[in-house]
Amino acid sequence: MAMQKKLPRDFIWGFATASFQIEGSVDVDGRGKSIWDDFSRTPGKTLDGKNGDVATDSYRLWREDIALLKQYGIRAYRFSIAWSRIIPLGGRNDPVNPKGIKFYSDVIDELLKAGITPFVTLYHWDLPQELHDRYGGWLNKDEIVQDYVNYARICFQSFGDRVKHWLTLNEPWCVAVLGYGRGVFAPGRCSDRNRSQEGDSSTEPWIVAHNLILSHASAVKVYRDEFKPTQQGQIGITLNGDWEVPYDNSPENIAAAQQALDVAIGWYADPVYLGFYPDHMKKMLGNRLPDFTPEEWALVKGSSDFYGMNTYTTNLAKAGGSDEFQGNVDYTFTRADGTELGTQAHCSWLQTYPEGFRALLNYVWKRYKLPIYVTENGFAVKGEDSLPIEEAIKDHDRVEYFRGATESLYKAMYEDGVDIRSYFPWSFLDNFEWADGYGTRFGVTYVDYKTQKRYPKESAKFLIKWFREHQEQEPGSTTPLLSALPSPTPENLSTHTLAEGPSATTTAFHSPASNGVWKCPLKLENGRVCHHEIANGEKGSVAEHFEWHLRNIGLAVRNGELTLIESASPVKEVPAAHATESKASTPRAVNKASPVAEKKAGTWSSKFRDTMRKLVM
Repeated sequence: MAMQKKLPRDFIWGFATASFQIEGSVDVDGRGKSIWDDFSRTPGKTLDGKNGDVATDSYRLWREDIALLKQYGIRAYRFSIAWSRIIPLGGRNDPVNPKGIKFYSDVIDELLKAGITPFVTLYHWDLPQELHDRYGGWLNKDEIVQDYVNYARICFQSFGDRVKHWLTLNEPWCVAVLGYGRGVFAPGRCSDRNRSQEGDSSTEPWIVAHNLILSHASAVKVYRDEFKPTQQGQIGITLNGDWEVPYDNSPENIAAAQQALDVAIGWYADPVYLGFYPDHMKKMLGNRLPDFTPEEWALVKGSSDFYGMNTYTTNLAKAGGSDEFQGNVDYTFTRADGTELGTQAHCSWLQTYPEGFRALLNYVWKRYKLPIYVTENGFAVKGEDSLPIEEAIKDHDRVEYFRGATESLYKAMYEDGVDIRSYFPWSFLDNFEWADGYGTRFGVTYVDYKTQKRYPKESAKFLIKWFREHQEQEPGSTTPLLSALPSPTPENLSTHTLAEGPSATTTAFHSPASNGVWKCPLKLENGRVCHHEIANGEKGSVAEHFEWHLRNIGLAVRNGELTLIESASPVKEVPAAHATESKASTPRAVNKASPVAEKKAGTWSSKFRDTMRKLVM
């Protein structure tokens, strides 16, 4: 496709994640439980029986993750804040956790230092468990609105001087329908007593949605009244919703497609942007659809500065369904002639159809008339989790998905005149995919969950290259060197290979002295071990010893372990650097520095040196 115009410099693109899906460390630094903690640990609630206790370990590896984002050359990073890290018990009268504030503050600072714009979601489904236990969580309007607004205010106060893009809620449709209607997401309430002993699918989802909308609008009012005049940020909501194509040209199926859109999108978007509910919803639900008071409608209407869009696929809509959460419309991917709409993803609800993305962008722009921020869009390759890493990173189907999506995005902007301000592919990393567990992978970066190593997939490289070629660049900006990105080879010296987690070598560096003497675990390529000894394993002396290796002997990674790569004849004397380590050190045979090692030591980046030092400090 001939590209003449380029996306403007201020177009925001990057990758997206969510706190519970990546952070892990669920009981670290004062974090309280969320509704997903125990739910994901309950047998039968996730497809693979696994939970979010570790996820991608990003609470511990966040610096390495940001370094990789910088290496990708992205403009922005969308992440969410875990409510129960900020207020462990969640409530407006409960104590605030300073360690939680510091963690996200440090993340934001590091992003800005890397030239990456933080795009922050306040709520991505991880309600503090205590609020659910205390008063029913999202079912209790009088309590939850006040507690959510209090949490949001603390975030605005703590981070708003640096965060200029806020999302109040992520996909409230999923919160209400999957958590309180179908019972497949936390807290797992529904009418099906084989699935849940509590809940009413005919009433609770509509109540929860009502309270979510009010919470969103109330937080926006606080931001606009108290913070926006000085912080000058933008705030809005992000809604899921896929395009609906009539199954055929019959009047009933044309009507069915609109009815499906009314519930998938209009349920939230119409009140927030237009100030009323869709007629189809009012007819379908009658008095089960909670109404807002005139004062509440005044609060809700216009309570988003933009339209936040999460979209993945397109459905063929057929009249005659009985599922209220789909507008009493049946969905299918199979056309009347038996062909499929597109390529099937790993999850049953997703197929490729880029034309639908373009159509949805046009529909939303014409209906709601506000700038669109695409905050999620992605694809899970079928069977990717079962492939060897070297095959999984060659994610052809995901590349084709994004090829179609970026073309549709461009055409919507420059052929159709749609005002689109951002594009965030989902997701930066493979992660905990909620009820699917870890078998469904949406990441453009492969995560080896056994080692927590990260490997860019071909889709990441495609997106980096596409935006580099089709967006105006800042003066002096450099092109990301795709060939330098981490790859699944043991020789890779990226910080993402060395720093992500306790190998035998790093464990040995942290291990206490045995019988009063610590021994260096580093090996030569021929298998010989350094075994330099330090009495009591004093940390400073261990670090100085490691510094000597860093200055004088080449290092590589072999099967995940640090290895001394420049063999030389052992000498009996202790180098000066060793002689000062510890008065009780016992001289051992060590290796002289080779010219090659000295050259390597002189050219290693300060980032690499800092990363290596962290292994022993």
